[in-house]
Amino acid sequence: MKIFYFAWLKEHTGCSYEDMPLPDGVETVGALIPHITRKSSGHKTALANLEAVRVAVNRVYGDLTTPIADGDEVAFFPPVTGG
Repeated sequence: MKIFYFAWLKEHTGCSYEDMPLPDGVETVGALIPHITRKSSGHKTALANLEAVRVAVNRVYGDLTTPIADGDEVAFFPPVTGG
């Protein structure tokens, strides 16, 4: 699967995206988070406050309960405002 990071999440992780095999037993975005945060201290910092992070799976907005499968694209980004 591809994991994408935008804005300050990209700054903390040091990458805009990375390939990651879907860990065994992981079926939702929320279950994926602990695997990502173990990658580095920057990843842990980026996803420390999940209230300040939005998620999309395969370019569709989701949340921590959104199902994921091998080959999906998961994106993490800050809340977006418009005017």
